[in-house]
Amino acid sequence: MKRLIINADDFGFTRDVNAGIVHAHREGVLTSTTLMATGDAFEDAVRLAHQTPSLDVGCHLVLIQGHALTTGQRFPDTPQELVRGLFKRKGRLSIYEELQAQIRKIISAGIRPTHLDSHKHSHAFPTIFRIVIRLAQEFGIPYVRLPLDKAMPYGAIPCALLDPVYRRLARNRNVRMTDHFLGFRLTGSFDEASFKTALAALQEGTTEFMCHPGFLGEELRSAVTRLKESRVRELEALTSPRIREFMDATGVRLATFRTDQDPSPR
Repeated sequence: MKRLIINADDFGFTRDVNAGIVHAHREGVLTSTTLMATGDAFEDAVRLAHQTPSLDVGCHLVLIQGHALTTGQRFPDTPQELVRGLFKRKGRLSIYEELQAQIRKIISAGIRPTHLDSHKHSHAFPTIFRIVIRLAQEFGIPYVRLPLDKAMPYGAIPCALLDPVYRRLARNRNVRMTDHFLGFRLTGSFDEASFKTALAALQEGTTEFMCHPGFLGEELRSAVTRLKESRVRELEALTSPRIREFMDATGVRLATFRTDQDPSPR
């Protein structure tokens, strides 16, 4: 059986992104999202989450771009800067304490997260991955995102080498990951045609598909991100009736991290 969890990252980034995510769930095939505790529109996202109980919500852990909850210091702007910072001693942020604070903020808002992933895929770095699965175990959060997308150019070899390592580390903490992960390669170029191509190539088992839908309002226009017009194209693809028809015809079943089976009817 082909089960598909379609997860929108960046819930809480801006209010127009939040609205787009909820619209993609209510009117399309989106089943899940991950909330940024450091996002400027965090409170708006929490309000929408409580109004939309069928939307599965996890934590989008942030160590790149924005400011830390624990110290207020600015995060590195790029993954490369983050990696360099891991080897500094003086003034180094406690990643464990910061991510713990982000999870606690989301739980304190009345949301019980079902999965963890990270902004800019920072948890692909083994040092950070170990912290993330430790926190998943401590908070009883069942899933962590599989870090690598084998559909990336030359992605098959890194996945073959590293996926078993990630899975063993997660299994040792009683943390689960989906069978497959897709979407990273399509970031910025996701549209209805590329979505249909990806759906046609789905493998048996459970796949998480990452996306970044949103409406393009004034908040997103002024935000520091390269993903602006592309979010609208993703939203259009996720709400296209042709995509729903294609999934029905090819036997793809929508799922959530909450149940890893069909979500409740909307």
